[in-house]
Amino acid sequence: MALRLSLRKLPFGKASSLISAATTSHASSLTRALSAVASADFPDYVLRAPTTDVTTLDSGLRVASETVQGSETATVGVWIDAGSRYETATTNGVAHFLEHLAFKGTQKRTQQQLEVEIENMGGHLNAYTSREQTVYFAKVFKNDVGKAVEILSDILLNSKLDPAAIEREREVILREMSEVNKEQEELVLDHLHATAFQGTGLGRTILGPEENIRSLKQNDLVNYIQQHYTAPRMVIAGAGAINHTELCELADRHFGQLPKTPSSGVDFAMEPAVFTGSDYCVKFNSQDTAYIALAYESASWTSEYAFPLMLMQVLLGSYNRTEGLGKNHASRMCQEIAENELAYSVSTFNTCYKDTGLFGVYMVCPDFKVDDLMWHVTNNLVRLVHNPSDEEVERAKLNLKAIMLMGLDGHSNVAEDIGRQLLTYGRRMTPAEIFSRIDAVTKDDIRATAAKVINDKDHALAAVGGIHELPDYQWIRRHSYWLRY
Repeated sequence: MALRLSLRKLPFGKASSLISAATTSHASSLTRALSAVASADFPDYVLRAPTTDVTTLDSGLRVASETVQGSETATVGVWIDAGSRYETATTNGVAHFLEHLAFKGTQKRTQQQLEVEIENMGGHLNAYTSREQTVYFAKVFKNDVGKAVEILSDILLNSKLDPAAIEREREVILREMSEVNKEQEELVLDHLHATAFQGTGLGRTILGPEENIRSLKQNDLVNYIQQHYTAPRMVIAGAGAINHTELCELADRHFGQLPKTPSSGVDFAMEPAVFTGSDYCVKFNSQDTAYIALAYESASWTSEYAFPLMLMQVLLGSYNRTEGLGKNHASRMCQEIAENELAYSVSTFNTCYKDTGLFGVYMVCPDFKVDDLMWHVTNNLVRLVHNPSDEEVERAKLNLKAIMLMGLDGHSNVAEDIGRQLLTYGRRMTPAEIFSRIDAVTKDDIRATAAKVINDKDHALAAVGGIHELPDYQWIRRHSYWLRY
């Protein structure tokens, strides 16, 4: 039943990266945002969005929920501030391994009993691991919320971690790794992280290397739980048919025994992310398609550049040859790519972490179009430093608002948004606040952000496939700025 997803697998530009951006700390940006709140004339559905109730229990565990009146279903889950970034080189893969084993039986339930109980409720139990977070959640009818919280506590706190199950899961995870490596986008983005953040926790993959998967022991799993599964690093979030008071009581009853501090008594220090300008290229002469990811070091969730970067992502846009827009695409970069038939698909991404981020473009193109494509992409990236138009910026603002609202359709998306935001900066922004912060961004903010992130900056690049036309590192580096006389 365990399903591996990661935040970076969510569609680029969707609410997963948009809503988790934190409040700006820059004084001038904050002033503009507050003035926008006071003067904004937002639609009624934005101003009347449901509130998010947040309670912190004595243990430090946070409980947050958004109640939707009249709903018959609910999503409830546990968001944990721990992922592959918090592992060491020798334990890389343990967080994902734990996700698999959580569904293999507890002290109270066998694997079969767990599956039958969920099926009899008509519910859905799932989990995923990312680089900075681990999530377990359940979708159930409103009368089964209490049972869902109890099951979540059971699989998190009382998992058997049976040695026989550990041995069986090794092969399951290795097969999963084989399937993931067939997905070129997954593979290239893993290589991109590995080269951009080489030698640090953020550069390691979520699944871990094969040697770790084959060698991890029960003791490694237990140590990880005792170190990272503490109350202050967890959020229980719910959305839909949720009564907040009842959810707090359920959380206190079933998660009350969570420790406040690690068993060692010392909190694990997050390894800083150090960006290294570099590239990682794997050429296959037998392939006629190139898969390329070009990225620059960007900003964290709590940076004053967070919202300008979101708008830059939307402004550059995404292109797919199978879609109908073609040469009529609003994005100038995508329009040029379509007119010259340079790529099968292009997507701009903006990935944020606690202390850094990656902003760039992922491309899939014919091997004989790589050189031309790289010129157009780098040229459009640098153009943001000099002359983005007012029309482009306003259109990007409207699109960003639409993406944000559409990303909140469904209880699962709302619960995901609540859990992630509380982990990233301790509160949840309302749609009205997000709208006001989007409106506060000006064309000059876009130019300043692009100048900081792109202009004359080192980049990271990962490429796989037919890349014999790919320019070298110095060519791309020289094209990160314009010579203006």
